[in-house]
Amino acid sequence: QVQLVESGGGSVQAGGSLRLSCAASGLISSRSCMAWFRQTPGKEREGVAYFYRLDGRTYYDDSVKGRFTISQDNAKNTLYLQMNSLKPEDTSMYYCAAGASWYFCQSRDYYAYWGQGTQVTVSS
Repeated sequence: QVQLVESGGGSVQAGGSLRLSCAASGLISSRSCMAWFRQTPGKEREGVAYFYRLDGRTYYDDSVKGRFTISQDNAKNTLYLQMNSLKPEDTSMYYCAAGASWYFCQSRDYYAYWGQGTQVTVSS
């Protein structure tokens, strides 16, 4: 059974930084993707950053390119999202996800495992 536990959310002023962590337990295929999604009330959950575990390839939504960095610590089985130059529009609940194959890495519906989320609030 795979479990994902996010941490690191909080409140920050615009221009500030936060680092989110996702601690994973259970067996996650090395030939799969992990990702960060975010969702605000009344809106669909959207993908922010994606990480292919086999070779470390990364993909980003245009809204966060150059500001966010997704990475993984294999030894700790932990996924990270470093968020810099935060904007008020980044305010959202952020979710860690795992289990999509490479072909569907950027497809929300193909992620089998989800964390409970961590709130990020950016004030202007």
